[in-house]
Amino acid sequence: MITEAQLIDIGRQAVALSSAELTEAVLTGGANHLTRFANNTIHQNVSQADVDLRVRAAFGKRVGVATTNDLSEAGIRRCVENAANIARHQAEDPDFIGLPEPAEYHSIAAACDTTVAFGPEQRAEAVASILAVAERDGLVASGAFATTPQALAVVNSLGVAARQAFAAADLNITMTGPTSTGRAACTAMDVAEVDAAQAAERAARKALASADPVTVEPGDYTIVLEEDAVGDLIGFLGYMGFGGKAFNEGRSFLSGKLGERVCGESITICDDGLDPGFLPLPFDFEGVPRRKVVVIDRGIARGVVHDRTTAAQAGVESTGHATPPPGAWGPYPMHLKLAPGDATLDEMIASTERGLLVTRFHYTNIVHPLRTELTGMTRDGTFLIEDGKLTRGVKNLRFTQSVLAALSNVEMIGKTPRIAEGCLVPALKVGSFHFSGATEF
Repeated sequence: MITEAQLIDIGRQAVALSSAELTEAVLTGGANHLTRFANNTIHQNVSQADVDLRVRAAFGKRVGVATTNDLSEAGIRRCVENAANIARHQAEDPDFIGLPEPAEYHSIAAACDTTVAFGPEQRAEAVASILAVAERDGLVASGAFATTPQALAVVNSLGVAARQAFAAADLNITMTGPTSTGRAACTAMDVAEVDAAQAAERAARKALASADPVTVEPGDYTIVLEEDAVGDLIGFLGYMGFGGKAFNEGRSFLSGKLGERVCGESITICDDGLDPGFLPLPFDFEGVPRRKVVVIDRGIARGVVHDRTTAAQAGVESTGHATPPPGAWGPYPMHLKLAPGDATLDEMIASTERGLLVTRFHYTNIVHPLRTELTGMTRDGTFLIEDGKLTRGVKNLRFTQSVLAALSNVEMIGKTPRIAEGCLVPALKVGSFHFSGATEF
């Protein structure tokens, strides 16, 4: 795997070759090791290593971006020249405010040695434990186990030289029976925290318990959402409105509402790229130090994330949330966290007279971003709750629901958040959640 120091050297080489007034080199690279399984057998084992170099060159306010993964001297030179030539032929960008100066960054150990060294034989052993559970219970297992050691470096002609190595392990399992499915997933920085056999047991229990599902009518239900379902909702909430570009342009549901209540008092959401247990990244793709940003504090809208461009437009400082150049989407919250509560999943279920337990959502899409309205399907383990107990599986339902409205009806919050759908979230019990359609499966 390429090292942080090697990325810095490549970045400095690119900057030195540039004829532009300002030059920035952003390098992302590393490896993706993946073992896929289906029909109770491993069917794919791949390992890919790559490095992406993005060069941003500027002459005044004329800016060009070029990218390559050819890191030969000729390839780097060609990329740098392409960026400069593009810049020379561009119209001026009135929003370009130059490049950042060097800064101090938090020192965070984010590349666990165990994860970096985890090999295909170890992934195969983990998958074997999954398949053993499937075969014992007469189920069919499918899924993937990946480890991804990576590094990021940002170098510019003003002296910025930021670098960070990081790694993650990700496992997802679907168990399929004749009439039902069950799913379990686990993401961790330390692969030793990924218990494949335990995850397989969870997925198998869901598949077996939801066999021969019954139909329930669409409508409003009290629901208990497991972490994967919550992560989906929070991730979409961030995409729809926590970025400074959408906020400045009036496209965010938070535009003009800072200081106002937008959801229930029990809800606090922040973006925290400095949490050492949550895939940390202490700087953004401009090399600006990343800050923790409280977006919603006890139901009150407090702020959004910014890069240097949107911060200048808003008259504030960058929070260190720039995306890779050219950054057309604007700043993005990559580390969303929903503050935990004090409940367990079992307590949420036991307190529900009649409702639904949702393992996860699937095929979620935006209906109306200003209303935070989404639609999607339940999948891989949806259960009827009656008198505080899971009584049977139900056929999947389509939901159409405002996320902020759901977060205004939260009755209980789990006390043990986990990484799910790229967010760090607990389970939730929501008093009213609208399902707009039913299925036959």
